[in-house]
Amino acid sequence: MEVVALVSGGKDSCFAMMRCMDYGHKVVALANLIPLDDTVDELDSYMYQTVGHQIVVSYAKCMGLPLFRRRIRGSTRDQGLSAVSSGAIASDYQRLRVESVCSRLGLVSLAYLWKQDQTLLLEEMIRRGIVAIIVKVAALGLKPSSHLGKELAELKCHLLQMNENYGINVCGEGGEYETLTLDCPLFRNARIILDDSEVILHSADSIASVGILHPRAFHLEQKPDSSDRIGDGSAVQESSSCVYEVDEVTTHDDVGEKQALSPAVDAYTNVDLCISKTGNNLRSMSCWIQDPSRASEGLKADLIAVLSRIENQLKEEGLGWVNVLYVHLYISSMKEFGLANEVYVSFITEKKCYLGVPSRSTIELPLVQAGLGKAYVEVLVSNEVVKRVLHVQSISCWAPSCIGPYSQATLYEDILYMAGQLGLDPPTMKLCLGGPRAELELALQNSEAVANAFSCSIYISAIHFLVYCSAQLTSSEKEEIEQTLKSSYITRLDRSKGGSYPTVLYVFASDLPKGARVEVKPILYVPSTDDWVAAEETETGVPLPAPSKTWTDCTAPYSALRDSCCQVHTTGGRICSAVVSITDDIASKICSAAGQLHHGEENLKIMARFCAFQIAKTLADNRFSWDSVTMLRLYYSVDLAVAADAVSGAFSEALAELAQDNPSMRTDVPFYNVVPVAGAGRSACANDIMACELLASNVSSAKSIPAEPFAVTPA
Repeated sequence: MEVVALVSGGKDSCFAMMRCMDYGHKVVALANLIPLDDTVDELDSYMYQTVGHQIVVSYAKCMGLPLFRRRIRGSTRDQGLSAVSSGAIASDYQRLRVESVCSRLGLVSLAYLWKQDQTLLLEEMIRRGIVAIIVKVAALGLKPSSHLGKELAELKCHLLQMNENYGINVCGEGGEYETLTLDCPLFRNARIILDDSEVILHSADSIASVGILHPRAFHLEQKPDSSDRIGDGSAVQESSSCVYEVDEVTTHDDVGEKQALSPAVDAYTNVDLCISKTGNNLRSMSCWIQDPSRASEGLKADLIAVLSRIENQLKEEGLGWVNVLYVHLYISSMKEFGLANEVYVSFITEKKCYLGVPSRSTIELPLVQAGLGKAYVEVLVSNEVVKRVLHVQSISCWAPSCIGPYSQATLYEDILYMAGQLGLDPPTMKLCLGGPRAELELALQNSEAVANAFSCSIYISAIHFLVYCSAQLTSSEKEEIEQTLKSSYITRLDRSKGGSYPTVLYVFASDLPKGARVEVKPILYVPSTDDWVAAEETETGVPLPAPSKTWTDCTAPYSALRDSCCQVHTTGGRICSAVVSITDDIASKICSAAGQLHHGEENLKIMARFCAFQIAKTLADNRFSWDSVTMLRLYYSVDLAVAADAVSGAFSEALAELAQDNPSMRTDVPFYNVVPVAGAGRSACANDIMACELLASNVSSAKSIPAEPFAVTPA
């Protein structure tokens, strides 16, 4: 991509440019920002006026690039630019401001220093030839008289020691110091020579004095190997006069987009749609087309109908898209992903989701084959507008960016819901080479990077792992994925704060985004330290009433099979996740037509009753009520050759039997989602007939974190 680099005069912006070139991008221009309001720190503003602008002009001469001196107005795409580079390392404020401008201009934000280890970053800058001097100090252990004007390489050991003694950021990310780059490998024409300077003491505090180095005179010294002449800079000044400004760029108008889609919405008001809901305060809500005889008018129309129905349901409950924490988007063809995204963003916008857009996963499923149209959407909804969202749109070395309308992760009531992670190489956003095993290993690394931003780890905090796999995987590749998950993840788990392994469910999808073969979607429990103690010592929840004798008698044989079909993970009575799998072996033991295909109506009812029994027992044994159920999905293989409504009917009948013993159990609307898949189960190698996925929560909303409109501040 052709990149305009934001430069301030310091080491970070220069090294960010070097990283851009490392990844094959072309830096074609430099841009510097002029502080125009009182929100800019007085000293920083003074530094810019006396140092930044003059030096940036010199950088343009040294590098032979045009300079953008003014703020950009209009579309930079007219200038042939695709991306903007910045030197953000840990500042959410800085990154978000750049991402906001890029989003409005249709540009990509490149932040290759973001979330990098500062010690390693400092060492790499010095090793790769960044020659920078300290021009501002404002921290304990840094003195204007001793350290201003010193090169970064000279002060490396001192900075590392100050980090150990006082915890300062070795790259100055906390404002401890600022730098001025005099030379680096990008300067192919000349280096900057500082001829004269003076120290200006801004604060003579005895503990942490604040001062700046004011350059009074400097010149450019041509490099011995330079083949280009520096010239007088007139071309640079001329180039800088044709740049636009960002101020008055209009964003996409939500109303206009919705009006463009309204004819399709009106045309599908009579579509037979089904809504399912679980729980009370925190619940899943799903919508799908339930008319198997209806000919679909296409993915766009079906998705509009489904999203409109969910939106109306939210409004009926006094809620909106801002209440949505997570979205599962199931579509019939990944080839139409772009079209699906176009419809999606017309409903779910940053304006409506002012606390942050929800996290999301998108996969292709055999919906048409199951008689469910071409779009199926499940959302996780909270009555309370309380959540914390991490939405990093910049391409970096940290983790894959979410340039689209969804977030990397959403934290609500101590539970972290993470977007599906692919084996993408973060700086290039390309699928890694090496097959499914390499993709899974990198997807786990990316998941860990996102978890670290919330001061947790997938190896300590995970309660459930949903692993999406491509249906095209061979038997050997399936086995390789399962063994990789065990060796790269399961064996590394820290179980000191939890007594059981997280539950794992493998789901085989027709296709995954970007042609990936595997995707992981973790759910983590991330309470405070005090909450861990409380979770271990306190029993919460309300036990379910004992089932009737009739139910007990007909399900008695199911208890003996529990260990072979169930995974259960609980955390101190607060969170319960479970996976129930019906393999061919289990089906042959519980179904009346043993040894035959289990397609018959009666066998469907038996398998549904078996799943309902295991779910009810899991809730009862761990003191969870049906109202605590956050998510309940029933995956069934389309190899059963039955329609989704037949499976749903069998499951509804089984749950209705349970409801006779539990008056509080809702039966007015389905509280489960029936999801057709190519396969699902507790093992990647088994071809299970059915699999149930359960998540229940007794976490009190009293401990909820305050709402924040921006991203999580990294630890």
